[in-house]
Amino acid sequence: MHRIENVLVVWLDGSIDPVCGDCQETITQLRHIVNNIHTYTDSDQCVDFIQTVTDNKICVIISGALGQHVVPCVHGMSQVDSIFIFCSNQKWHEQWAKSWRKIKGVYTQLPVMCEAIKYAVKQCEQSTISLSFIPKDIGDVSTITIDRLDPSFLYTQILKEILLSINFEEKHVKKFANYCRDIFGDNPHELDNITKLEQKYFDNTPIWWYTYDCFLYPMLNRILRLMDVDIIFHTSFFIVDLHRDIQRLHLKQYFGHDYNKTFMVYRGQGMSKKDFEQISNTKDGLMSFNNFLFTNKNPQVCLRFADEAAKNPDLVPVLFVMTIDPTQSTVPFASISETSFHRTKDEVLFSIRSVFRINDIKPMNENNLIHEIHLTLIGDNDKDLRALNNRIREETFPEEEGWYRLGVVLIKMGQYDKAEGFYEFLLGQTTHENDKAFIYHELGRIKYNLKDYQKALINYEKSLEIKQKNLPPNHADFANLYNNIGLVYKHEGNFSEALSSHKKAVEIQKLALSSQHLDLSTSYSNIGNVYDSMGNYLKALSYHEKALKIRQKALPPNHPTLAYSYNNMGLTYDNMGYYSQALSSHEKALAIRQESLPPNHPDLASSYNNIGNAYDNLGDHAKALKAYEKSLELIQESLPPNHPDLGRSYYNIGLVYQNMGNFLKAYAFYDRAVEIGQESLPPEHPHLQLYKKNFENMKQKFH
Repeated sequence: MHRIENVLVVWLDGSIDPVCGDCQETITQLRHIVNNIHTYTDSDQCVDFIQTVTDNKICVIISGALGQHVVPCVHGMSQVDSIFIFCSNQKWHEQWAKSWRKIKGVYTQLPVMCEAIKYAVKQCEQSTISLSFIPKDIGDVSTITIDRLDPSFLYTQILKEILLSINFEEKHVKKFANYCRDIFGDNPHELDNITKLEQKYFDNTPIWWYTYDCFLYPMLNRILRLMDVDIIFHTSFFIVDLHRDIQRLHLKQYFGHDYNKTFMVYRGQGMSKKDFEQISNTKDGLMSFNNFLFTNKNPQVCLRFADEAAKNPDLVPVLFVMTIDPTQSTVPFASISETSFHRTKDEVLFSIRSVFRINDIKPMNENNLIHEIHLTLIGDNDKDLRALNNRIREETFPEEEGWYRLGVVLIKMGQYDKAEGFYEFLLGQTTHENDKAFIYHELGRIKYNLKDYQKALINYEKSLEIKQKNLPPNHADFANLYNNIGLVYKHEGNFSEALSSHKKAVEIQKLALSSQHLDLSTSYSNIGNVYDSMGNYLKALSYHEKALKIRQKALPPNHPTLAYSYNNMGLTYDNMGYYSQALSSHEKALAIRQESLPPNHPDLASSYNNIGNAYDNLGDHAKALKAYEKSLELIQESLPPNHPDLGRSYYNIGLVYQNMGNFLKAYAFYDRAVEIGQESLPPEHPHLQLYKKNFENMKQKFH
């Protein structure tokens, strides 16, 4: 079943009978509130299911007979938002239920319980909105790399720019309706809403539809939180319509009127402890709400949400106090009291990705339960935000059109599974050969990054075949494709084919580009790496030097791409036995990476590891050990606990201890390297065989 909402309901009752009329009626009533209902008669199966849920919050309904046994098992799970006891003996169960904060009440009547669940779901949606934080001390935003930014902050900016560049038509409403029918096929209530939306969409405003009691609000809330690109593709017309509806009202209410005075709005909700810790450490920095944002001018209305959140031990209840100056706004907002379905008094709706400056965070009162977070809305007039947005545009392939830009960014951010699903979806939507060639190329890049080299080559060759039919033989597109094919051949150990592919790329680039073009430096670097693998180190070094010269002319001195050139030269010097030159190159790479990358980036670990190798080869074991330990520390911070690089790091430290004559410590580190290698590498992998060999050698010294 599709999970297109943030909340699902789990109902545990030993007497549930799915074919029973009463049970069916109860489920029907519940599905007016939440689409995903999971019923269980067995307590263990129910608890097991709850443990598997990661991206949803759960409202749990438990029969009185099972409550005392099951509540202690699930109450501490962060995915469990609220618990409802459904029974026939209210007074008796209320006695023990008082001890558990997540229990919202004990109910004997279904309609009353449904109203309580409806309120809990609304509260839950309020607390699951996507937030991003940009610290004050992030550094020079004009040179920042995008991997230092919260992905949600990045994606919503790009998504907004992409969607506003697309012209949507009436047919997109019908396509969306058909898509939703597949999702809600067994929910009569939502099927009626889908038909209503399809037939009467243009009779009401997008704001009316967004606030109408149906699937739209929770669906958008979830997909913008998780960046579910498949569903975003189908809902994109509505995201744009809603943004423009808010924009229309904003112009009507604030442009050319006397309403340009600063005013306050409020929002009460629960924050995860992680988010609260993050915002506490981001004072004077920036905060972004990555969804459409509901606020209210009446603080008392918003305090009710904060008060309710205080009952959940997993959340920190907060009241956002927001200062709004209409003259400084870039993101549109509008009062929707007259246009929303509920016509809620004093309600103000902000469009997607409203950004605020964090001014102050303080407890509201002595008991410290609710914290006030004071924010000021900012726009492009704020130099930090303006520079940040410009930097994101520069780094996220603005030359790519529409949806393809998002796919390229997903790959750059390492979101390969999302990118693959997205491109496969686009492949099924297009009939244009040029688009297919592009998509196959991107699928090849994804498979390459996932180390599935055979499938990478298959996709690259499909792209090449289409391009050869439609483009002249020396078209610049072929250079990039030949380079990527060369990378695959190199990883497969087919160095002659790799060299041939990279040289084809250079031939095309020399005809199509200037001699100092950065793309040419990439080809030279690739050729250098192949020669290095073939043992022809002098040629490898000459090509790495060619690449470095181009990059030094074209890039700022702290650009991370320069670090790759120094890194490659260092590895070649190391292979040649020129350890002092290797050390110098790796130290240059490290200095650049320290300036341009996040403090726990894996590339820093790689630099420290290479520096450790150089010191070890020079016989300075103390400095080698220090560098290896720093590399290990960074790998532990940035990579999974069974990553192959971690095993390699333990092995290197063991090797240094062995060279220092400390065999006991060498034995311990080799042992750990073998343990990780057995979890992360194939049995015949040469690294694992090396770890085992040294471990056995050390073992013999103690017997």
